[in-house]
Amino acid sequence: MRVLITGGAGFLGSHLAESLLQQGHQVVCMDNLSTGKIENVSHLMGNDAFSFVKYNVCDYVHVDGPLDAVMHFASPASPQDYLDMPIATLKVGGLGTHKVLGLAKAKGARFLLASTSEVYGDPLVNPQPESYWGNVNPMSPRGVYDEAKRFAEAMTMAYHRYHGVDTRIVRIFNTFGPRMRPNDGRVVSNFIVQALQGKPLSVFGDGLQTRSFCYVDDLVRGILALLSISSDRTVEQRTDRKSFLTKPTGAQDSSVHDPVNIGNPRELTVMEIAKLVLKLTGSKSEISYHPLPVDDPKVRRPDITRARTLLGWEPKVELDDALTNTIRYFRQALAHSS
Repeated sequence: MRVLITGGAGFLGSHLAESLLQQGHQVVCMDNLSTGKIENVSHLMGNDAFSFVKYNVCDYVHVDGPLDAVMHFASPASPQDYLDMPIATLKVGGLGTHKVLGLAKAKGARFLLASTSEVYGDPLVNPQPESYWGNVNPMSPRGVYDEAKRFAEAMTMAYHRYHGVDTRIVRIFNTFGPRMRPNDGRVVSNFIVQALQGKPLSVFGDGLQTRSFCYVDDLVRGILALLSISSDRTVEQRTDRKSFLTKPTGAQDSSVHDPVNIGNPRELTVMEIAKLVLKLTGSKSEISYHPLPVDDPKVRRPDITRARTLLGWEPKVELDDALTNTIRYFRQALAHSS
């Protein structure tokens, strides 16, 4: 295949590019480097099957030659980024998604949207199945990211239904691993960097809010399984029948075009993660407490029944091993920058 990855120099995009190249595919990486880093893909530059284009996908998007797939990963994704760039976040979710869907339509390419667990907002259902409509405050500072992705999903499904574009939507839950930026404001990277630097670990609220953390290798494997699955596959959509917050189930099947949660269903409190990072780093750092951000989700855990049934996917990397690999990366990154 020849695949375009928007946001291809970012944390997830660069891992996807690397994996696709290893499988023998050609990759066009497009990124304006607002949050991505050229260093993430510099080791791929000598590969004839890889090309890099510095470009903003909110503008008219053109790629010479055929494309078999378009993977739309361009967007600020960490809380710090989308709070610093609220308008750019909304634009890439709206205008950017529209531009690359048009490209996929013109090329006859399969389209995969990187959505997020943030479409569920501060959920009133736990774990969250794909059928849950969410509890999002559109007026909140973090609503710019939530609503950008919700709009992107609606646009993607409209292109599928109206134009017949072969689409996929992956709802990505908290993910970590090498190539995260030290200062990107996410829980795992924050804790690791603070622990390695001997600084207090910043816990917001009482630390009892939960998250489910997936290692990047597992996530990439799930995303590529979704990208490659045939369009004629269907799977029964499971929902919580007791809750009015889920869609009516009926007897219909749910196709590969509907969203799929990819994440690790192991749910931990933020405090448990902090203590585990301290243990694995051997750090003597203390824990400092800070006010909880506005509309910060109290729980976050994916229902991956659909991913298991449709893709045969579930995470395999143990949390301790994943954290150890990530800690090793940050040790090297911090030593290199000092």
